[in-house]
Amino acid sequence: MPGIGRILAVASGKGGVGKSTVTTNLALALAGQGLSVGIVDADLYGPSIPGMLGVPTNEPPRIGPDDKVIPAEAHGVKVISMGMLTGDDKPAILRGPMVAKYLRMFITEVAWGGVDVLLLDLPPGTGDVQLTLAQAFPLSGAVIVTTPQDVSLKIARRGLRMMEQVKVPILGIVENMSGFTCPSCGTVTHIFHQGGGERIAGDLGVPFLGAVPLDPSVVDCGDAGKPLVVAQPEAPAAEAYRAVATAIAGSATGDAGLELPFDWNWAENTGAPRGHPEAARPDGPAEVPLAMERPDARTLAVTWADGAETRHDVRDLRLACRCAQCVDEMSGRALLDPASVPLDVAPTRVWSLGNYAIGIAFSDGHQSGIYPFTTLRRLEAAEAEDV
Repeated sequence: MPGIGRILAVASGKGGVGKSTVTTNLALALAGQGLSVGIVDADLYGPSIPGMLGVPTNEPPRIGPDDKVIPAEAHGVKVISMGMLTGDDKPAILRGPMVAKYLRMFITEVAWGGVDVLLLDLPPGTGDVQLTLAQAFPLSGAVIVTTPQDVSLKIARRGLRMMEQVKVPILGIVENMSGFTCPSCGTVTHIFHQGGGERIAGDLGVPFLGAVPLDPSVVDCGDAGKPLVVAQPEAPAAEAYRAVATAIAGSATGDAGLELPFDWNWAENTGAPRGHPEAARPDGPAEVPLAMERPDARTLAVTWADGAETRHDVRDLRLACRCAQCVDEMSGRALLDPASVPLDVAPTRVWSLGNYAIGIAFSDGHQSGIYPFTTLRRLEAAEAEDV
């Protein structure tokens, strides 16, 4: 995406784990490594990033000559937040479609000016915001924040699984509020248990990025608008943030695949995705597409990371749609009558949905179908059985 390098989500299953605090300090730690960093405060209903960075909220952001929003900047980090549009006291009362509109605007209509890393501070849970961002943008990875207590760990597992389902690479787990060191005697007290983040990372087979100790200065510095990493760089918590930032900065972005995002005009065969079929190998992940092509107007050809190639008749794709218009969501009963689909139906447009799926608009007017890569790979066997 023009002007944006890697897009990384900072997520958690539940609230109160210090995710926004982790985001702001990670951003400053990454900036301290020489990277250009931006933050999107994606918690539209409860924005807290401006306060933690000392960004004023009494004036709306300015619009540049290219009609893009100019982000605020604090401590060398660019930031956009709903808090900058509504002020401190006005609530953001938004329905789902407006949430999606604002999130897209915060990423595509902001003059980021060539950031190396764009951090998305997500709200808790696995709802509209998470799904909108996962579908609309090719996220390079996600950092999951948890605390050592069992309840937080169990819910963090759900957030992690959600990211896995939409094919967002998990960069690792950060255990926040890990232990409290007494400033008088140096005794470490593990208020919320000990080592849970590292254990769950091991159980799920993802990296453990580090533990951030509980430190009252983290709160004091955030309330003052000057995060710990810059206010008290020698503090143990600041050192922990820098270690996590180093791990994130050097982490891989996953297997080579389609270059995302793309928007493909099928009829004219323009905007087709650039792929890397040469990266296929026998032990490659079976459900990662490396290339998509249109050998003819009736066929979508896919090359997969394990070297397999599948070909899908475009009418078969239309009949395989699993959207709510075509399949009853509760019973799974088919609502689409195959006889109602013209024999010459064809795509008009194919576009990427995050890292995990494509959307297809068809010549019969249908355009709400989502085809996850896992489904496309399975369709190969289903279509073979039909033959």
